[in-house]
Amino acid sequence: MTRPSMPNEYPGETFDALAPDLVSDELLDALAGAGVEVLTDSRTRADHGRDWWPLSIGQVARGEVPHWPGVVVRPRTPADVATVLQLAARHRRSVTAQGGRSGVVGGAVAIDGAIAMDLTALNKIIGIDEVAGTVEVEAGVFGPDLEAVLRPLGWTVGHFPQSFELATVGGWLACRGAGQYSNRYGKIEDIVRGLTVVLASGAVVSLGGRAPRQAVGPDLVQLFVGCEGALGVITSATLCLQRLPAREQRAAYGFSSLSEGLEACRRIMQRGARPAVLRLYDVTESKRIFELETNVLVVLDEGDELLVGPQMEIVLAECAAGTPLDVGCVQTWLDHRNDVGALAPLWEHGVVVDTIEVAGSWSILALMEQRVCAAVRELPETLMVSVHQSHAYLDGACLYFTFAGRPEHDATAYYRQAWDVATRTVLAMGGALSHHHGVGRNRARFVAEALGSAFDVLVTLKVALDPDNLLNPGVLGIGGDPW
Repeated sequence: MTRPSMPNEYPGETFDALAPDLVSDELLDALAGAGVEVLTDSRTRADHGRDWWPLSIGQVARGEVPHWPGVVVRPRTPADVATVLQLAARHRRSVTAQGGRSGVVGGAVAIDGAIAMDLTALNKIIGIDEVAGTVEVEAGVFGPDLEAVLRPLGWTVGHFPQSFELATVGGWLACRGAGQYSNRYGKIEDIVRGLTVVLASGAVVSLGGRAPRQAVGPDLVQLFVGCEGALGVITSATLCLQRLPAREQRAAYGFSSLSEGLEACRRIMQRGARPAVLRLYDVTESKRIFELETNVLVVLDEGDELLVGPQMEIVLAECAAGTPLDVGCVQTWLDHRNDVGALAPLWEHGVVVDTIEVAGSWSILALMEQRVCAAVRELPETLMVSVHQSHAYLDGACLYFTFAGRPEHDATAYYRQAWDVATRTVLAMGGALSHHHGVGRNRARFVAEALGSAFDVLVTLKVALDPDNLLNPGVLGIGGDPW
């Protein structure tokens, strides 16, 4: 199928006069001689110097290339990946693994002179175990293609991020992604059972995959889930499947305050209900999405006939303080949940806009929302800040902030300042730096503070697994200068 492209495209002219020659003929010859597909044209290189990081939208509209990878390679097998990494080590070139490049924090940006390794040709579904309910799949498979194979067999992975049309399985794993039905199916770290990873040395290692759980030392699978290509390159994964749901039920409620809605969500989760979708929108977002002046909670559950009804009864009981709304609100959400079409036009017209997803415990969540919104609103050039709760757990939830501003002079400076004040507020309150977008380059400067004394452990792992600092240097706040 045809994949949606980046949020905006470069102007029509070629970049041949601009593109620097950043890799040696010797390296190009070695890659080609090893049978790896090599792409050197300037437009391909320019395209692979970016991902969906909103900061790049204005640059692209002006025809500016944020980063020039030295070459783009497209391996077709794990052996090809190993060959690329071995040659990269020999020629001292960093490597950025890329899938659909749908990340929004710069994690798939191949820096100047790097080898951009496009993994989308690793697109095989290796096998399905219909007794155990697992699928083994290569990292470059896109979500819709995976579901198209599984659904006729009665299965689903249940992982539907906003980037579903754009993202690959490897990308899901690299940033510890979350699907919009994660309350029911879990985040990707809950779904994965095994990995094949190529290390910086070119060694291919198989991790996990033997059983649902094991007690054989630390969980090495989880070491690489969320590593953003900085510790190794994921080439395949074994994922746990779920039977297609037999029943679906929907509901919607309005609350007079966001904190009242958050309290309802907390009680629902702590009573043991797990509705697939439990999303609470503040008044600003409710006006935009539903045309309602209240804090809208949309609920959708799906699953076995005997399970969905009782769970939705718990939802009904715990939303007694809210006002029942037209259940059509859920369909409105479904129809617009992946629409990001306004993003590029806003940036191109001088409006800086982005989202910041974080997480925290129920005990601090309501106050965190108030303080983050207040901190961003205090910036003189801010036009709007809003929030919704998108993924919930027994002990806390994800808050998803949206901000917009119209800086008079320096869009990058305002963008950075908005991220700074929001993130510092979250960390000061004990919240998590990211829930599912990952770190990339945008958040790299905060990682040491977010991890505290554990940051040295991460650095030690990087040095042990990638001593020459070849793998995606700079992401996760290690191996390179943060943005």
